[in-house]
Amino acid sequence: MKIRDKIRSLVWRRLEVMGPAREAVRRALAILAMPQNLPLALRIGWRTADVMWRIAGDTSTDFNHYTKRMTLGAVYGSTLLVWLDDQSEGWTETAAFLDRRIDDVMKIEKLKADWRGSSEQRLSLTRFFGRLRYPPR
Repeated sequence: MKIRDKIRSLVWRRLEVMGPAREAVRRALAILAMPQNLPLALRIGWRTADVMWRIAGDTSTDFNHYTKRMTLGAVYGSTLLVWLDDQSEGWTETAAFLDRRIDDVMKIEKLKADWRGSSEQRLSLTRFFGRLRYPPR
């Protein structure tokens, strides 16, 4: 299974487990949205994303570790809010929303890979100053 499929299935499974208690989730989020509960909400969100990435097999320890969890936290949080108001059969609107968000993240990753791949497209301070002194003809 690809990583994106693992993450999608983990997020979706989490929503399925919470399905019978949707109103309780809505009330819990309302309490966590209070300013005094913001640190707790952030810890819970971080822990959720961390557990999902660990189950998916992530072992990174560098900067990538943090960006993966922040990105998944944003995707999961926004999907959770859509799920709370989804009245469609089988939560099809939520599933489509989740797929679009994962596709958006993959587009960003593709853009980063393309940018890293070409040294001509990368910003270079040396090349910039060289062109100031010797403009292309």
